[in-house]
Amino acid sequence: MRPVASPLFQGLSAEEWAALEQSGCLRTKSYPRHAVIFHAGEQVHALGVVLRGTVHIENLDLWGSKSILSSISAGQAFAETYAFCGEALMVDAVAAEHCEILFLHTAAFTDARIEPALQDKLLRRLLAVSMRKNLSLSQRIFCTTPKTVRGRLLTYFSAQAARCGRMEFEVPFNRQQMADYLNLDRSALSKELCKMRDEGLLEFDKNRFVLKQLPE
Repeated sequence: MRPVASPLFQGLSAEEWAALEQSGCLRTKSYPRHAVIFHAGEQVHALGVVLRGTVHIENLDLWGSKSILSSISAGQAFAETYAFCGEALMVDAVAAEHCEILFLHTAAFTDARIEPALQDKLLRRLLAVSMRKNLSLSQRIFCTTPKTVRGRLLTYFSAQAARCGRMEFEVPFNRQQMADYLNLDRSALSKELCKMRDEGLLEFDKNRFVLKQLPE
């Protein structure tokens, strides 16, 4: 296997990657769309890195209402906190489309067969990944704080535009997924999007949006 293009493995040499493979701490597995990669309530001992596809981190409450907490795209990691803390998962990790996942067992960080310098490099990369994940979760909190549907949409779209550096961007969700992410009813979200389009605030086509002007 070639070195994976991921912030977690950034800067690793071919020799270092080979050492990880030889340790037996890496494995890959493919999942069809909607397959549950990790189930809420289970304990995991490996973090996942998305090689292909998209993974959604979802929460399902006792009444069956689903919330999407984050969308994990190719190159990004997930479940790293649970893998290291040993706590049971409070969320599901679900394949939003056909996915290929690389699993890195936590033993890689203590295995005597792996050089301490490589383990230190991985730990520093993992810390950076976790900090970015905290920022992403904070962003969702900001997006679900406004009380109105329009307020949540504007907060979300503003964050996407700032991230892309332009007023035209794509979001990683369809309408139902966007509603789940923003804790909104899908029909209410769709209705508000149409109102905002009719008022000249934005244009959209499926998951591509263009912000035209800021509301007064």
